[in-house]
Amino acid sequence: MNSFSRNTIINIAVISLIAMFFSCTNNTQKVRDFLADKNMPIGISKNAYHVYKDSGRITSRLKTPLLHDFSNRKEHPYKEFPKGILITTISDNGLDSTTVSGNYAITYDNTAISEIKGNVVVFNHKDKIKLETNQLFWDQKEAYYFTEDGFRLTTPKDTINGYGFESSQDLKKWIAKDITGDIEADQNEL
Repeated sequence: MNSFSRNTIINIAVISLIAMFFSCTNNTQKVRDFLADKNMPIGISKNAYHVYKDSGRITSRLKTPLLHDFSNRKEHPYKEFPKGILITTISDNGLDSTTVSGNYAITYDNTAISEIKGNVVVFNHKDKIKLETNQLFWDQKEAYYFTEDGFRLTTPKDTINGYGFESSQDLKKWIAKDITGDIEADQNEL
Protein backbone atom coordinates (compact mmCIF):
# COMPACT_ATOMS: atom_id res chain seq x y z
CA MET A 1 0.00 0.00 0.00
CA ASN A 2 1.46 3.30 -0.97
CA SER A 3 1.64 6.38 1.21
CA PHE A 4 -1.22 8.16 -0.57
CA SER A 5 -3.68 5.28 -0.04
CA ARG A 6 -2.70 4.88 3.62
CA ASN A 7 -3.12 8.64 4.31
CA THR A 8 -6.47 8.62 2.52
CA ILE A 9 -7.74 5.74 4.70
CA ILE A 10 -6.48 7.44 7.88
CA ASN A 11 -8.12 10.75 6.87
CA ILE A 12 -11.44 9.00 6.17
CA ALA A 13 -11.26 7.24 9.56
CA VAL A 14 -10.48 10.49 11.40
CA ILE A 15 -13.28 12.37 9.62
CA SER A 16 -15.72 9.54 10.41
CA LEU A 17 -14.73 9.56 14.10
CA ILE A 18 -15.07 13.36 14.33
CA ALA A 19 -18.49 13.23 12.67
CA MET A 20 -19.56 10.48 15.06
CA PHE A 21 -18.43 12.46 18.14
CA PHE A 22 -20.16 15.66 17.07
CA SER A 23 -23.39 13.89 16.10
CA CYS A 24 -23.76 12.45 19.63
CA THR A 25 -25.27 15.41 21.42
CA ASN A 26 -27.72 15.16 24.30
CA ASN A 27 -30.56 17.48 25.04
CA THR A 28 -30.33 18.23 28.77
CA GLN A 29 -34.09 18.05 29.23
CA LYS A 30 -34.22 14.66 27.48
CA VAL A 31 -31.57 13.33 29.87
CA ARG A 32 -33.50 14.69 32.91
CA ASP A 33 -36.74 13.15 31.65
CA PHE A 34 -35.04 9.80 31.03
CA LEU A 35 -33.60 9.77 34.57
CA ALA A 36 -36.97 10.78 36.06
CA ASP A 37 -38.79 8.05 34.11
CA LYS A 38 -36.33 5.45 35.38
CA ASN A 39 -36.64 6.84 38.97
CA MET A 40 -32.95 7.70 38.97
CA PRO A 41 -31.42 10.74 40.67
CA ILE A 42 -30.07 13.60 38.58
CA GLY A 43 -26.98 13.60 40.80
CA ILE A 44 -25.30 11.61 43.55
CA SER A 45 -22.83 13.08 46.04
CA LYS A 46 -20.65 11.11 48.40
CA ASN A 47 -19.29 12.64 51.61
CA ALA A 48 -21.07 15.91 50.90
CA TYR A 49 -20.36 18.99 53.01
CA HIS A 50 -22.53 21.96 52.17
CA VAL A 51 -22.38 25.41 53.77
CA TYR A 52 -25.46 27.67 53.57
CA LYS A 53 -24.94 31.42 53.63
CA ASP A 54 -27.23 34.41 53.93
CA SER A 55 -25.82 37.88 53.20
CA GLY A 56 -22.27 36.52 53.49
CA ARG A 57 -22.86 34.98 56.93
CA ILE A 58 -22.82 31.20 57.40
CA THR A 59 -26.26 30.12 58.65
CA SER A 60 -25.88 26.31 58.63
CA ARG A 61 -23.70 23.38 57.64
CA LEU A 62 -24.85 20.03 56.26
CA LYS A 63 -22.81 16.81 56.27
CA THR A 64 -23.90 13.52 54.76
CA PRO A 65 -22.14 10.39 53.52
CA LEU A 66 -24.57 10.08 50.58
CA LEU A 67 -26.95 12.48 48.83
CA HIS A 68 -29.36 11.59 46.02
CA ASP A 69 -30.66 14.64 44.15
CA PHE A 70 -34.10 14.08 42.61
CA SER A 71 -34.63 17.72 41.62
CA ASN A 72 -35.51 16.45 38.13
CA ARG A 73 -39.02 15.52 39.33
CA LYS A 74 -41.56 17.89 37.84
CA GLU A 75 -44.21 17.81 40.55
CA HIS A 76 -42.34 16.87 43.75
CA PRO A 77 -38.57 17.43 43.52
CA TYR A 78 -36.65 16.20 46.55
CA LYS A 79 -33.29 15.28 47.99
CA GLU A 80 -32.69 11.99 49.79
CA PHE A 81 -30.02 11.24 52.39
CA PRO A 82 -30.14 7.42 52.65
CA LYS A 83 -27.11 7.08 54.95
CA GLY A 84 -27.94 9.84 57.39
CA ILE A 85 -27.53 13.54 57.87
CA LEU A 86 -25.99 16.06 60.28
CA ILE A 87 -27.16 19.68 60.12
CA THR A 88 -25.76 22.41 62.35
CA THR A 89 -27.37 25.83 62.46
CA ILE A 90 -25.14 28.78 63.27
CA SER A 91 -26.28 31.67 65.47
CA ASP A 92 -25.61 35.34 64.72
CA ASN A 93 -22.49 35.30 66.93
CA GLY A 94 -20.98 32.47 64.86
CA LEU A 95 -21.45 29.69 67.42
CA ASP A 96 -23.26 26.40 66.85
CA SER A 97 -26.91 26.86 67.82
CA THR A 98 -28.71 23.61 67.09
CA THR A 99 -27.59 20.27 65.70
CA VAL A 100 -29.97 17.82 63.99
CA SER A 101 -28.92 14.27 63.13
CA GLY A 102 -30.60 11.09 61.95
CA ASN A 103 -30.00 7.85 60.05
CA TYR A 104 -32.15 8.81 57.04
CA ALA A 105 -33.64 12.04 55.70
CA ILE A 106 -35.67 13.31 52.79
CA THR A 107 -36.39 16.95 52.05
CA TYR A 108 -38.94 18.26 49.58
CA ASP A 109 -37.81 21.28 47.58
CA ASN A 110 -41.24 22.86 46.97
CA THR A 111 -42.47 22.75 50.58
CA ALA A 112 -39.13 22.89 52.48
CA ILE A 113 -40.39 20.13 54.76
CA SER A 114 -37.98 17.39 55.75
CA GLU A 115 -38.57 14.00 57.32
CA ILE A 116 -35.73 12.62 59.43
CA LYS A 117 -35.85 9.00 60.65
CA GLY A 118 -33.89 6.65 62.85
CA ASN A 119 -32.05 7.80 65.98
CA VAL A 120 -33.05 11.42 65.47
CA VAL A 121 -31.35 13.81 67.88
CA VAL A 122 -31.87 17.58 68.06
CA PHE A 123 -29.55 19.42 70.44
CA ASN A 124 -29.65 23.10 71.43
CA HIS A 125 -26.01 23.85 72.35
CA LYS A 126 -26.61 27.07 74.29
CA ASP A 127 -29.50 25.91 76.48
CA LYS A 128 -28.41 22.24 76.68
CA ILE A 129 -31.82 20.96 75.53
CA LYS A 130 -31.90 17.61 73.75
CA LEU A 131 -34.75 15.94 71.85
CA GLU A 132 -34.57 12.26 70.89
CA THR A 133 -37.11 10.47 68.70
CA ASN A 134 -37.33 7.96 65.84
CA GLN A 135 -39.13 10.22 63.37
CA LEU A 136 -39.20 13.99 63.09
CA PHE A 137 -40.71 16.39 60.58
CA TRP A 138 -39.01 19.74 60.12
CA ASP A 139 -40.78 22.70 58.52
CA GLN A 140 -37.79 24.83 57.51
CA LYS A 141 -39.87 27.84 56.40
CA GLU A 142 -41.57 28.07 59.80
CA ALA A 143 -38.48 26.87 61.77
CA TYR A 144 -40.65 24.25 63.43
CA TYR A 145 -40.32 20.55 64.45
CA PHE A 146 -43.11 18.05 65.04
CA THR A 147 -43.56 14.33 65.59
CA GLU A 148 -46.34 11.96 66.59
CA ASP A 149 -43.79 9.30 67.53
CA GLY A 150 -42.37 8.64 70.98
CA PHE A 151 -39.84 11.18 72.21
CA ARG A 152 -37.55 12.10 75.09
CA LEU A 153 -36.84 15.74 75.89
CA THR A 154 -33.97 16.42 78.26
CA THR A 155 -33.31 19.86 79.75
CA PRO A 156 -30.86 20.78 82.51
CA LYS A 157 -33.76 20.40 85.00
CA ASP A 158 -36.20 17.91 83.45
CA THR A 159 -36.55 14.67 81.52
CA ILE A 160 -39.86 14.29 79.71
CA ASN A 161 -41.05 11.23 77.78
CA GLY A 162 -44.16 11.11 75.64
CA TYR A 163 -45.87 10.60 72.30
CA GLY A 164 -46.39 13.67 70.14
CA PHE A 165 -44.22 16.77 70.24
CA GLU A 166 -44.14 20.20 68.57
CA SER A 167 -41.42 22.78 69.00
CA SER A 168 -39.69 25.86 67.71
CA GLN A 169 -36.43 25.07 65.92
CA ASP A 170 -34.35 26.07 68.97
CA LEU A 171 -36.41 23.77 71.28
CA LYS A 172 -37.22 26.69 73.61
CA LYS A 173 -40.99 26.77 73.02
CA TRP A 174 -42.65 23.38 72.86
CA ILE A 175 -45.87 21.44 73.25
CA ALA A 176 -45.65 17.85 74.48
CA LYS A 177 -48.50 15.33 74.31
CA ASP A 178 -49.16 12.21 76.36
CA ILE A 179 -46.20 12.81 78.68
CA THR A 180 -44.57 11.11 81.64
CA GLY A 181 -41.45 12.03 83.55
CA ASP A 182 -40.07 14.31 86.21
CA ILE A 183 -40.78 18.00 85.73
CA GLU A 184 -39.59 20.69 88.07
CA ALA A 185 -42.07 23.55 88.27
CA ASP A 186 -41.54 26.97 89.79
CA GLN A 187 -44.35 28.13 92.06
CA ASN A 188 -44.55 31.40 90.05
CA GLU A 189 -45.18 29.45 86.83
CA LEU A 190 -48.28 27.66 88.17
